[in-house]
This record gives sequence, C-alpha cells and structure tokens, in this order.
Amino acid sequence: MNSSVPLTKYGAELLKDELHQLKTKERRIVIDAISEARSHGDLSENAEYDAAKERQAFVEGRIAELEGKLGAAQVIDPTTLDAEGRVVFAATVDLEDLENGQKVTYQIVGLDEADLKLSKVSVTSPIARALIGKYAGDVVEVQAPSGPREYEILEVKYI
Repeated sequence: MNSSVPLTKYGAELLKDELHQLKTKERRIVIDAISEARSHGDLSENAEYDAAKERQAFVEGRIAELEGKLGAAQVIDPTTLDAEGRVVFAATVDLEDLENGQKVTYQIVGLDEADLKLSKVSVTSPIARALIGKYAGDVVEVQAPSGPREYEILEVKYI
C-alpha cells in the first residue's frame, strides 16, 4: 500500500479495536480449533480441520490488511480542522433535499468507517464527491441511483 488511507480519529480507533480483537481473541480461538480438529486423526478428510484452516487464513489476512491500513493511515481529527467552512474529509454536513425538503446530516469518512445507518458516508461516494470543496449555501447535484438530486448545504461542522 503506497498511498495514505484517510481515517477519522474515531475510525482509526475502530480499526485498532478490531485488530486487537483479532490478535488477542480470534487467533487463539482458531489455534484451539485447529488443535482440536488435529486430535481427531486423519486430516485428509477432516472438515473441521479444513474449516479451521480457512478461518485462520481469513483472520491472518484481515490482521495483515488492518496493519497495512493503520500503517498507511492519515488520521484526521475533525475537531482540529480549520477549513473555513468548506466541506472536507471528516466534516459533518447538514443538507436539505430541494425536491422534498427533507433534511439529512452526513459525516464524510474513510471507506472502512462508512455506515449509512450512522449517517457516515464514504469520501468516495457520489454525495461526498459532490460536497467536497463546497460551502454552506451552495447547491450541489448528486448522481443518485434514482437519478440526479439537488441538495442545499445548510451547515458545515467540524465535530
């Protein structure tokens, strides 16, 4: 991984917590499962052993992926941003859908921390790409799956 991975401070903590869980708990569970499966004898037709080895490969792969992301992470604390009211990575943006008047709030976050249920949208999403660089009062057009939508930026916060 050559390029930096943007993460909010909160997102970095989530990845660190997952990495800790994988290294301290999941790894031990997988090793115990492999030992248990080995104790049953012939490994050539041992489905438990095969499943445990697959799980081990997944856990080790995820550990390597998380270590790589955290090693390349550019951690951004939104409370320390001074973007002069401009929408940037980690900003929280209040929007109004100009078609139906519905108001929504999104925080622009890294790919790994995006969760629409928590109003966190990936920096690579169409809505985030449309918002980046804009200011409160600007109207943006977003290419949504249902067609183009227009939003007015009501407020940009760094919280």
